[in-house]
Amino acid sequence: MYDGIIQELIDELGRLPGIGPKSAQRIAFHILQTESFDVSHLAEVLTQVRERVRFCEICGNVSEQDTCSICRDPRRDPTLICVVEEAKDVVAIERTREFRGLYHVLGGAISPIDGIGPDDLRIRQLMQRLADGTVTEVILATDPNLEGEATATYLSRLLHSLDITVSRLASGLPVGGDLEYADEVTLGRAFEGRRTVGR
Repeated sequence: MYDGIIQELIDELGRLPGIGPKSAQRIAFHILQTESFDVSHLAEVLTQVRERVRFCEICGNVSEQDTCSICRDPRRDPTLICVVEEAKDVVAIERTREFRGLYHVLGGAISPIDGIGPDDLRIRQLMQRLADGTVTEVILATDPNLEGEATATYLSRLLHSLDITVSRLASGLPVGGDLEYADEVTLGRAFEGRRTVGR
């Protein structure tokens, strides 16, 4: 425990996701000890993010305008929608350069333990987007964990009545991974998602 404002800084940094007490302390002391660190610029950027960044009216992605750059891009394929949990998932998929359709950000995943049900997510907005018949395929790209699976199962049942192809991202063994360290679910998925190879 430190005195006064230093401990307050550590506590505030520690409230950020993924930053534990040790990381918070390390960041706080980096700010204190590095003379070139521009604290006022960091504070200004944080303030601007709060003031300027909003969520896209169409897909729910982060944007500085009413609609995000992906939804505004006429080169994107409007017949494909990839459903993700969070805006950060859009960035991950975009990095692959494999997907040229549009996105729909749910804003989380179904988690009864955390009190998050289907009505707490942007599922109604997804159904509205699908109503005009433009979309021919919905790709469910929720996380391969309990909450993500529950969300994907719920959505696939909901979308079953529509004349739309519903697919799920394949999951299985990571490249560079060892079989002995894979859990049963991951290994089972790898078997389910296997494909034939050339002869």
